[in-house]
Amino acid sequence: QVQLVESGGGLVQPGGSLRLSCTVSGSIFSGYAVGWYRQAPGKQRDLVASMTTDGSTNYADSVKGRFTISRVNVKGTVYLQMNSLKPEDTAVYYCNIRRAAREYWGQGTQVTVSS
Repeated sequence: QVQLVESGGGLVQPGGSLRLSCTVSGSIFSGYAVGWYRQAPGKQRDLVASMTTDGSTNYADSVKGRFTISRVNVKGTVYLQMNSLKPEDTAVYYCNIRRAAREYWGQGTQVTVSS
């Protein structure tokens, strides 16, 4: 059974950095596209960053230039490096993998940007 576990969230001051990790087990990881989504209180879950199986990336306009998605297929791991964090980045961040009609989600990790 495919399982995703996020880690690396926490409390950080504005302008600070965090790196989120997502470990994937029970799948042939290299065959999946990967992504990070976030959901703030009272808002919908939105795409933050994604990467296809060939390495093509896509970022939300609000995070472009500040966040970087990466993957290490042999480790089954997805990363989200977050720099220059802003209070509006506060949300629960979710890892996602998908292939064709199938997709899987992690439980989420809380990121809070506040002084």
